[in-house]
Amino acid sequence: MKFCGKLTRNRQEDRNSDSGSPSEQEEEDEISEGDSSDESDDDDEPTARVKSYSALMRSLSADVPPQAKRRKIQHESTTSITSENGVAATTETVQNDDVDEVEEGPETATEGVLENDDEDGEDDEDPFGSHFANPDENVLGQRLKAIQKNQWTSHKVILPGVGRAMLSMPQSEGSTMVTSKPVIGADDLKLKQKLVAAMSKIRPKFNQLEQSLASLIFGYQDTLFCERNVKNAESLRRLACLHAVNHVFKYVRNFLHDVYVIDISRTRDRVIKNNARLAREDANDDLELRDQGFTRPKVLMILPTRDACVKMVDMIATLCEPEQQENRKRFDDGFLDKEEKFSDDKADDFRDLFGGNDDDMFRLGLKFTRRTIKYFSQFYNSDIIFASPLGLRMALEGKEDSKGDSDFLSSIEVVIVDHADALLMQNWEHVEYIFEHLNLQPKDAHGCDFSRVRSWYLDNNSKYFRQTIALSSFNTPEINTLFYNRSINWSGKVKISASYQGTIQELGIKVKQTFSRLESPSFATDPDSRFTYFTTAIVPALLRQSKSSAGTLIFIPSYLDFVRVRNYFLTSNNASTFSFGSISEYTSVKDVARARSHFINERHAALLYTERAHHFRRYQLKGVKKIIMYGLPDNPIFYKEIVGGYLSRSVQDGSLESGEGHVRVVFSKWDLLKLERVAGSERVGKMIKDKGDTFDFV
Repeated sequence: MKFCGKLTRNRQEDRNSDSGSPSEQEEEDEISEGDSSDESDDDDEPTARVKSYSALMRSLSADVPPQAKRRKIQHESTTSITSENGVAATTETVQNDDVDEVEEGPETATEGVLENDDEDGEDDEDPFGSHFANPDENVLGQRLKAIQKNQWTSHKVILPGVGRAMLSMPQSEGSTMVTSKPVIGADDLKLKQKLVAAMSKIRPKFNQLEQSLASLIFGYQDTLFCERNVKNAESLRRLACLHAVNHVFKYVRNFLHDVYVIDISRTRDRVIKNNARLAREDANDDLELRDQGFTRPKVLMILPTRDACVKMVDMIATLCEPEQQENRKRFDDGFLDKEEKFSDDKADDFRDLFGGNDDDMFRLGLKFTRRTIKYFSQFYNSDIIFASPLGLRMALEGKEDSKGDSDFLSSIEVVIVDHADALLMQNWEHVEYIFEHLNLQPKDAHGCDFSRVRSWYLDNNSKYFRQTIALSSFNTPEINTLFYNRSINWSGKVKISASYQGTIQELGIKVKQTFSRLESPSFATDPDSRFTYFTTAIVPALLRQSKSSAGTLIFIPSYLDFVRVRNYFLTSNNASTFSFGSISEYTSVKDVARARSHFINERHAALLYTERAHHFRRYQLKGVKKIIMYGLPDNPIFYKEIVGGYLSRSVQDGSLESGEGHVRVVFSKWDLLKLERVAGSERVGKMIKDKGDTFDFV
């Protein structure tokens, strides 16, 4: 049986000028599932050829003197010169002067590896084994057929202290719904022993949220959690990172140099055991061991900002406790920003998202060795890939002088999307593009030994094994659609959300709130129906009362709707005398200041304001006396800040009498998710289905 892999050592300086000092030689030799490069600005890694693994193991199995001694092993190394587009251009063979010292003794490694197992080994109850390595073929076949026919069985449950959960499983004969069993702590999970020890110090006992989510996440079910907030962000991040690292550690020994198989006390994972079996049974041509994917990267984290990446990386480092962190200074220089740049009046969720380095263009490869975490590893040599949607899409599409490449995503088995609601405010199309390129059949081999690739990879079924974990502050049609269309996990999926009391009760001010329902026959025609309703039912009254309309804020969630309304006020003969200003996410700082000044001084009767402008800036607008919501915001916090915050400010500065403020909200049945968060779960059904179309709240 052929053993495929290349011995890699880091012996070059980082290519970019900001890479800092040359990286140190790695402590461990590694074997990767493929040898290629990515589209990021990673440093190149030389590769080396190793002697036949089988020959090595046969030599170790021979009789040896009982006394232990050390011997030096010389390696031949091949240096790969990589062009700018990430394709290996030329190679040259050099002699590697570095040596590895190996302990020789009377006991061979292969026997211990195959016969013994410990707490780090896989067992029948390990979700990793039952989901990826040894799934029940009958159950798997039935569920794959059900998924392909889009046949799912759903079941609603209540998770104590968390919220409502909708569990969905592919229909199969005799299948039962997967329910969440609380996990008290790390000891109740099938973790690597090193991670159990680390978690015991960090989190001896899980809180209620962690207990409910742990069995779902570590059971490899797709999970959409719609109640992420500042308070539970740390717990969610810890769970996600623990799961990602534990999953990688199930594979990581696959990339260690052959000689380290000798250390049976530290190498007991599936691939190492299979390596030993291949060596012992080299003459048996029928032996088939499939334990790998096409390429090395197994976990993808999609994040909104570099600061979010820093938080994930720091959590991983805390869990792994590495002896060294290679290229850490370069990482800190490029990703860390400790400068305080916001005033105290900014909301906690805003500071959590935009604090630190808020750059949304990045990608990073992370690689594990036995004692080291290496940053800026090439994608094909990485275990975890961190990226923003924009940064990863640019890598997938390539540059003008290079082709795009998605093969490094072919073997992704866990995808973690944090701050999904924030990604929606950036460009959701980038996220959809990334998911379209996950788990595709690779175009090139990248040094893969196909005899070791799991059969479901070869059958193009890897998308049914991938786990997706999406963490969001709220649910939206876009997030919901992506989750249900792209989450086709054969182990099932779960969507978790809470019951809402409604932000209309949390304003802190007495104000009349009128909700008007418009008739919209379909989701596709909803923008046209909304615009017609606005121009025929709301604008005429606004123009008739132009003298008393000063201080009117018109909140418009969509930028496309914003442009449409702005053009109407600019070109319509009916609105030719109506003065207004506008602030969108694309408005310059100078124009924003002018619009705010004219609005406060009542030179403009109205101010158009978009949701994304509020998301990225959180302007504290003054002079607001009346609010018209062209549509509800996705984020219920925005409703509270705009209605309660702006009107309260006007009352405090004396420009508005208490109780005189008014809010007019336009909604349709397609705004169900938004309306539930603002009006409350108990009211939303009546407001959508009731014969009346106007609802007043005070």
